[in-house]
Amino acid sequence: MLIVIDPTARETDGESVRIARDVLSAGASEVKVCVLDGPWAMSRALARRGGRRVVVVGDDRALLSAVRELHRNGELGKSPLGMVPVGPATAVPVSRALGLPTDAVAASRAVLTGTVRRLDVLVDDADGVVLGSLGIPAPPRPRSLAAPLWWRAKHPARQRLRVEADGRVLADVDRPVAGVSVRAADGLAEVVVRSWTGARAGDVHVRATSVTVSGAAFSYRANAVDSGPTRTRTWTVRPGALRLTVPAQG
Repeated sequence: MLIVIDPTARETDGESVRIARDVLSAGASEVKVCVLDGPWAMSRALARRGGRRVVVVGDDRALLSAVRELHRNGELGKSPLGMVPVGPATAVPVSRALGLPTDAVAASRAVLTGTVRRLDVLVDDADGVVLGSLGIPAPPRPRSLAAPLWWRAKHPARQRLRVEADGRVLADVDRPVAGVSVRAADGLAEVVVRSWTGARAGDVHVRATSVTVSGAAFSYRANAVDSGPTRTRTWTVRPGALRLTVPAQG
């Protein structure tokens, strides 16, 4: 086992890091510990793991760093990945959404005795990996004293985007939208294009293997982090690409 410790976790909650290290070391054989020390440290640590199972001790940023690196090397699904979330609630929302305990003892025991769950992920054309869903909200409408609240409620912010799912055009720049959401589930991407009129009947729902969004510069939120702006991005589903160890049920 290779225990990869994020330095931010040591600074934020050194006691939880110590507990995780002790529990994991006591429950596994041939344990190697690596404390990251720079921007390229994750890449070096994973390259030198020698076939060991990887367990990340840190926040969502550390988890996603490991996931991205394994994806780039074509090794994301080769062996189960373990995670011990360490940090305040605002730093581990992705880990919590994946069903991982945020208590150091419980999370460490789950790594040792849990079950391996295969998760669908979204990968993009910039080597990004999304665990869960992503959203493209419309830009916020500037506040104006000349625009009362009731007026702004009836005239929501909107965005002109071209949205394609498996080549099918769901929206184009001549039809403004209020937002777009994409979520990997059951081997496909669930794509929702929300109508800016506020009428749910106007929303478009499809399932596809990939989705491309383009148009004026837009930002998107994935893995609880805002990214962009960009003019185009394509996300593709990778069914069961991530093998994550989670607590055993029952």
